[in-house]
Amino acid sequence: MKRIVPLLAIIICLTACKKTKIEPEGPTDVRVFNNTDMIFEDVVVSTSGGTYDFGNVQSQAYSGYHRFDKAYPKADISLTIDGTAYSTVQQDYTYMQYMGQMKITYRIFISDEATHLLDTDVVPEGAL
Repeated sequence: MKRIVPLLAIIICLTACKKTKIEPEGPTDVRVFNNTDMIFEDVVVSTSGGTYDFGNVQSQAYSGYHRFDKAYPKADISLTIDGTAYSTVQQDYTYMQYMGQMKITYRIFISDEATHLLDTDVVPEGAL
């Protein structure tokens, strides 16, 4: 009986303790969409996986894609509209889940005109 208990514990552990599949953090291909009626100038996107200047993005238009080492559902974004600086709130990526190996679009809109605050919605486009 003493031999059966440890043997039974090993069998249970081997069948129940499976390795979890770890998804890669990236890379993630990111583009931005200007979801306003104004022209965005000097659109800079920063994730914990890099920073990139997308340049100018016309109203209701997409930028090209840029590959980041990793990206999240939210990003630090700054830009200029008619000489006025706008930005998102600074992100804390500590507990945020990365997007993984896929293409995404940050749809950028103005959330508060008075404080020049931006916000985004992330749109998953598909796997790389």
